[in-house]
Amino acid sequence: MRLEGPLSNNEHNKRESLEAPPATEAQSPPRTLFGTLARLGPGMIIAGSIVGSGELIATTKTGAEAGFWLLWLVVIGCIIKVSTQIEFGRHTIAWGETPLKALNALPGPRVRVNWLLWYWTFMTILVVFQQGGILGGVGQTLAISRPLTVSGAEYNQLQDELVRTRIELKILQAEDPNSPTVVEKQQGATRLREQIATYREPPDPYLWATILAVVTLILLYVGRYRIIQLVATTLVAVFTVVTIITLIALQLRPEWAVQGDDIVRGLSFRLPPANPATNANPIRTALGAFGIIGVGSAELIMYPYWCLEKGYAKFTGPRDGTAGWTARARGWIRVLYIDAWASMVVYTFATVAFYLLGAAVLGRIEFNPEGRDMVRTLAAMYIPVFGPFAYWVFLSGAFAVLYSTFFVAAAGNSRMVADALGLYGLTDGSEAGRAKWTRRISSVWPFMALVLYLFVRAPAAMVVACGIAQSVMLPLLGAAALYFRYRRSDPNLTPGRLWGLTLWIAFAAFMVVGIWSLVTVLAG
Repeated sequence: MRLEGPLSNNEHNKRESLEAPPATEAQSPPRTLFGTLARLGPGMIIAGSIVGSGELIATTKTGAEAGFWLLWLVVIGCIIKVSTQIEFGRHTIAWGETPLKALNALPGPRVRVNWLLWYWTFMTILVVFQQGGILGGVGQTLAISRPLTVSGAEYNQLQDELVRTRIELKILQAEDPNSPTVVEKQQGATRLREQIATYREPPDPYLWATILAVVTLILLYVGRYRIIQLVATTLVAVFTVVTIITLIALQLRPEWAVQGDDIVRGLSFRLPPANPATNANPIRTALGAFGIIGVGSAELIMYPYWCLEKGYAKFTGPRDGTAGWTARARGWIRVLYIDAWASMVVYTFATVAFYLLGAAVLGRIEFNPEGRDMVRTLAAMYIPVFGPFAYWVFLSGAFAVLYSTFFVAAAGNSRMVADALGLYGLTDGSEAGRAKWTRRISSVWPFMALVLYLFVRAPAAMVVACGIAQSVMLPLLGAAALYFRYRRSDPNLTPGRLWGLTLWIAFAAFMVVGIWSLVTVLAG
């Protein structure tokens, strides 16, 4: 049985003839646990993209500005998007078409393509800004650990001394706030700030960013799915474990430990008060973080592309309406479920750990990660546990997750942009053409991110701005998922009412965040 969507049957037949794989490529889905685990992968690639800018920068920055107040938003942001992610993946397996083609087929105004694709294009431009911010973060990381110039080494020394002074001041204030040593440390910190303010910014972060952009360009041009999956999985796993261990070890230090009252406050579903000490708007940062943490709008669209590349739709076989096709589709959709939920567990643990570290350390010493010293400020989270080794621990991990995010997001977005070129009529839209343009765009993407970073030079702001744009996109994708569920769902593959309820709850949450983000931006 063939279902009609917004396109006619003839148009669907033409599309499926172009995109359906040969029958010989159909494979039965795995039936054992180990067989299923061997077929997982797209979710971990997405986790590799997620556990980076969203967690290390946006989530931590939210904790630094809002304290523990917004823990509830972070948890919800990770969990609530999975149903929409799975619905997009289910539609891809059932119809064998890319997500952008599915969005282009939705009802609504069209100017060459559906209006949703025009907003996706705008969001993708901001994603390049986000990628520039991430590349800047990686450049800062290497500039701190491996300065390339004498001025860079001198600047590092001053900044390191300031961070150590702030940490020592926090400990002294907890022990005896009236101690003469406290006043001495405060005066020392003030002198260091004044000295740093007059110091010319060294070029090291920009030199490293340039080197990394070139390396990434080469890796993406020659890379394949297996390389990307291996890099993402390995890098994310290492630093996620280190971060969780750091949070546990922090409990041994009373002045830094996360107390039960902190968790209760964080899960009270209340908004944080303004914090004049950080001179920031935590609500705005939180909304930006919500668009990025967990599966952001870009990852919701990107995920089915990795499912296609992993072979879930190809192994299901051409859509012929037979019982064999239905059985294969159900089996590969079950693999999709496990893949998506397993990756959700990974990035939720990482996200909560980063948020709590940001609130417990940066929030208490009133450090706000931003500007040219974003990475150095983030490293302060690890000093209470690792002391003088904190920078090496953090910088190694920061390089892993930030570069993993940059690498995976560049690869995934290149695939989406190549697909969009066909929909806009700029290429022939064939599979071979899309593969060719994916390699070309992969070569250009790191260079565009580098140029934006060199001109904007505000990595945290670049990441948060993209997060807000993705927050506005979320309700649009939530509505699309509902359309797929109720208008384009194969009766033999339609989930139960409870699943439909989760999609409606996600859509309602997306609407709140999307409207709030839009109003916040318009209000300045």
